[in-house]
Amino acid sequence: MSEQIKISRECEVVEIPGGGTHKLAAGTAVSITQQLGGSYTLLVPSLGGLFRLAGRDADAIGQEAADVESPPDEAGEVRSPEELEKEVWARLKTCFDPEIPVNIVDLGLIYGMKVAPIPEGGNRVNIQMTLTAQGCGMGPSIAADAKQKIEEIPEVADADVQVVWDPPWSAEKMSPEAKSTLGIG
Repeated sequence: MSEQIKISRECEVVEIPGGGTHKLAAGTAVSITQQLGGSYTLLVPSLGGLFRLAGRDADAIGQEAADVESPPDEAGEVRSPEELEKEVWARLKTCFDPEIPVNIVDLGLIYGMKVAPIPEGGNRVNIQMTLTAQGCGMGPSIAADAKQKIEEIPEVADADVQVVWDPPWSAEKMSPEAKSTLGIG
C-alpha cells in the first residue's frame, strides 16, 4: 500500500464492493492500494473502505490521467457497428475484479454483448456478465466500472450491465493468457 496522499480536486469514486458512487472533496486523504486497467483502488479512511477511481481522474491523485476518448474518425464519420463493438470489447478488457489481476473478458465473465442504435441518437450497449462465484460481493463494483467505461465511448448514449448466473462460471471459460497469469494448467 502506498503512503497517504490528499485528493487535489473533487472527483467521483465507486464504492468497492457495493458499486455506489461518492464524491471525494479536494483534500480528502487516500492511499492507492492497486492500479489495474487504467483505474485505481483507493483506501479512503474517512469513508471506511475501498473505492475505485477512474483513470480519467488520476490527476486528482497525482498520477497521469488516462486518455479515455476514442480516437475520432479523421473523416468525421460514425464508426460502423462492428468497429463500435470492438471498442466496447477493448473497454471491457480494462475492467478488473479488484481481487484478481486478470480482466473480466479474459476471465470469461462476459456472456453477451449487444449494441443497438436508439431513436434519440447514439447507441445502447447491453452486457450480460457473471462473476467467478455467486457469493462474490464485487459484482456491483465491477458492473459499475464496466458501465462507466462503456459510456465514455462517444457513440454510446447508454449502457446496461447485468450480472447473471446462468450458466454458472467455470475456469474453462478463461482465456489461455488468464490461465497462465493465474497459474492454472
